Amino acid sequence: MSEWQEVQLGSICDIYDGPHATPPKQDKGFVFSGISSLGSDGRIDSAHFEYISENYFKKWTKRIEPKYEDIVFSYETKLGVAAIIPKGFKCCLGRRMGLLRPKLGIYPRFLLYAYLAPEFQKTIHERTFHGSTVDRIPLKEMSSFPVTLPPITEQKAIAAVLSSLDDKIDLLHRQNKTLEAMAETLFRQWFTVEAHEDWDEGILDDVISVKGGTTPSTKEPEYWDGEIHWTSPRDLSNHETVYLFDTERKITAKGLEKIGSGLMLNGTVLLSSRAPIGYLAITDIPVAINQGYIAIVCNKMVSNYFMYLWCKLNMEDIKNAGNGSTFEEISKSNFKTLALPIPPKQRLEEFDESISPAFRKIRSNQKQIYILEKLRDTLLPKLMSGEARVMV
Repeated sequence: MSEWQEVQLGSICDIYDGPHATPPKQDKGFVFSGISSLGSDGRIDSAHFEYISENYFKKWTKRIEPKYEDIVFSYETKLGVAAIIPKGFKCCLGRRMGLLRPKLGIYPRFLLYAYLAPEFQKTIHERTFHGSTVDRIPLKEMSSFPVTLPPITEQKAIAAVLSSLDDKIDLLHRQNKTLEAMAETLFRQWFTVEAHEDWDEGILDDVISVKGGTTPSTKEPEYWDGEIHWTSPRDLSNHETVYLFDTERKITAKGLEKIGSGLMLNGTVLLSSRAPIGYLAITDIPVAINQGYIAIVCNKMVSNYFMYLWCKLNMEDIKNAGNGSTFEEISKSNFKTLALPIPPKQRLEEFDESISPAFRKIRSNQKQIYILEKLRDTLLPKLMSGEARVMV
């Protein structure tokens, strides 16, 4: 540790402010990387790219154009998130985004992990300006934020360990996205393209049961911080794949007594029913739910695989069935009356047999992701503080 030193952020990188406006978007062209394209894993999320014309791209990169291994971050709203620019990627920054450009002797991926480390995140939180409408990191003060800096050899070694974990996590996520897309295609083929006119016309209430939930009073400490999983749609706001393994909050047995629907069993399909409608997951744990969900219990005719995919492919119809003066919401009664053709039992069983291997692989991959993320989140603060060392 003798060679480690505490330095100021401004001594190890240049800090740039991005544009202060938003250009007109178009269907294709040059990539406009806004705040939503900052993934939670330190990577740029291509699913949220927008596009601008060449003329606007030139204007929006006059102040600064991101280049390979620059670190981009948000200094308003989505605070604490950052991503590294990959090789060959050309983009301009969106409004309220900043950029860190490593100086000589600073390994770029180490700088990324230094930004994401708990100690730096704590500094961001402590120095954030809380305005009347948005929270903001004061860029003029960022150069003085402290960073613990090891020699370049250890910077590279630390980044290699953390990057290897992130690369494996990213690979598993991409595998799951492919598997889920294949499952959606198969569902569409079996139940839309090859649907038969003689199938019975029914409603969801014919094939599933639904339940709702509630929130035990947060003023009663005896209801909270127990060992029973309790979920609100917030748990799914950054959910990237099918299964729900954990929840942010847990309740006690007394808290569970306040929820009429009790515990949802493994395999329940959860659909967020308000603000927003459309978060979706299959439970892999017994869990109690709040009032922001419709719990879909597959105890009549169709499987949870069928209902998960049906909801994904009919999400616009689900949202259109919602209403509300302050925010969109779909009630259990409206959801239950949505129409669907009811396939023969044999076809449903054959589909489940065909689709089960994909869902089992998704679940296995997601288990690995869960374990690897826990390992990375445990190692990150230890490696970045020098508490754990990497042999170099």
